[in-house]
Order: sequence, then C-alpha cells, then structure tokens
Amino acid sequence: GPAGLAAAQQLTRAGHTVTVFERADRIGGLLRYGIPEFKLEKRLLDRRLAQMEAEGTRFRASVDVGVDITGRQLRSRYDAVVLATGSTLRRDLPIPGRGLAGIHQAMDYLPQANRVAAGTEVPDQIVATDRDVVIIGGGDTGADCLGTALRQGARSVTQLEIMPRPADERPDTQPWPTYPMIYRVSSAHEEGGRRLYSVSTQEFLDDGAGTVAGLRLVEVELTDGRFAPVPGTERVLPTQLVLLAMGFTGPERGGLLEQFGVELDGRGNIARGTRYETGVPGVFVAGDAGRGQSLIVWAIAEGRAAAASVDHWLMGRTRLPTPIPPTARPLTI
Repeated sequence: GPAGLAAAQQLTRAGHTVTVFERADRIGGLLRYGIPEFKLEKRLLDRRLAQMEAEGTRFRASVDVGVDITGRQLRSRYDAVVLATGSTLRRDLPIPGRGLAGIHQAMDYLPQANRVAAGTEVPDQIVATDRDVVIIGGGDTGADCLGTALRQGARSVTQLEIMPRPADERPDTQPWPTYPMIYRVSSAHEEGGRRLYSVSTQEFLDDGAGTVAGLRLVEVELTDGRFAPVPGTERVLPTQLVLLAMGFTGPERGGLLEQFGVELDGRGNIARGTRYETGVPGVFVAGDAGRGQSLIVWAIAEGRAAAASVDHWLMGRTRLPTPIPPTARPLTI
C-alpha cells in the first residue's frame, strides 16, 4: 500500500536493497483494490511501480507474510523490517438480520469491482445492477461504494450516516488552522444518490427466502455523547444490497504481529516510538497499522518518514528528509 511503497522508494534511493511483500496478487494495497478506477486510474500506480522497479526495488506479490514466510525468517534474512500492513479489521453491524444474503462489507465489494475494471473475471461478483443499494457509513469508503454502484446501474443508492449533517461553514469551535468538519460533496455524490444523516439501522428485513429486502431505521439525536432514538421516526427502506462502510479498528491480530512480537497500543494499533520504531529492534511501523485508519497522504508521509528512521538506524546517519514524529500534526492550510 501507500505507506509501504513510500518507505520502499526512499530506502532504495538511499542505497539499500529493498523487497516489498504483498499478500494480494498485485502490488498496491488500497491504491490497487480499495480505491475505484474512477477516483484513481491504475495506470498511474503502474507507472510508479515501474519506476520503482527500475530503481531497484524488488516486489513479491501473492506472499502472505506470517503464513508463506514467517516473521523469524524475515528477521534472519533482512536487517530491518517496516510493517505497513494497514488497518484492516472491519467494523460490523451485529443487529437482527445481519446474516441475510445481500449484506456485504465494502472491502469485499470494492476490490471485486476494481478487478473487473482491470479486465479480471470475478465469479459470483457482488453487483448493484437494478438494485436498491443502501450504504451504511458516510465516509470516503461509502462514497466510493456509491460511485461504483451508480456505474453498475443501481436503481437507487442511499448512504446512511449516524452523525448529524455537518455545517456548511466552519464552526466557531474549529477555528483556523484546524481542519473544519463541514459538509462536503465528493465527485461521486455529484453524480447521484442521496445521503441521510442522524439515522441508525435497527434491523435487516428478510424477503422470506433468506435475502435482505429492506432495513428498518430510526432517526437519532446526539445527547450527552450518546445517540438516542427519536420516537415516531421509524421507517423501512427497501434494499436488495447493503454495503457496510463503517471503518476499521486496527491491524489484523495474531500471525504476523505475534511472530514479530510487537505490542499494541490502547487503540489496538501497533505501538511505536517517536521514530516509528516498535519495541522490537529493527522493526518499524508506518501508516494505518500504527496510526489507525487515516488518509493516503498520511500513509505516504509516514512511509517516507519511517524510511529516514530505518536508514538512520542502519547507518548511524541519514540524508533522507527528517521524519515527522508520529504524534505530530502539521497545520492544514
């Protein structure tokens, strides 16, 4: 993904021999299979990968580190390791009817669409064609689902968000230079669909044959930090495809992390110091695996910063740009 690729390119340019391992069949992480083609053309990613390969970076796809190769084997083969595995534990919605057919995680749906866009055949692909689609989650992943569903010919697309609709102008509680939480319209939203705010899904409804046919929701009010249902606001939305886009809670547990012996912080991410180092000498972490779910620009910045720390640890000095400490928050202008 972006953090690992950014770290790899910097370290290669610093003169190190760098190998990138990827569990998927092609390199790129979320850049490859998470972000739709209409938002990030994969030819741009392929161009950068070709550049990196020409510079000397080695790529090993379809390798599940922790299974196909162990953490101990990596430690014995390489002088340093950067963990850039991302935040992949998905939030779920354990309410009545969750087990019905037609309810899928966004990151099961989006990669399939990306594979098809790249010319790969996907058996039993999840498609939105001629369906009423409901997306639960109001973030970027939800918007990606919306744009993809529209391109697949969905009959209707509705995106649900439990939070209130943000203000159109910067709130007084978020003065410059803080990043304001205001109402934003992405390119996908400009194409169609609708967004509902301050609503909570209570139950998925069965069509009688084990497939979702609708969901029951209720309007909510945020009071004292908790969402309370508003009496008399329950209603049913018809849907034949539900996509869960409610974010992620940290890197996958077990396997890889246990083999490296790294610890987790209070938020469930890989614990690290001010120079991206873990508690295991020679093992560093960058991107969502240590920061938590965030933006690609942060993943790239952290990957480049972690590379400088790795270079300094290996050589005793570095000419790479001085890393930004993981706790730093540059001004957003």
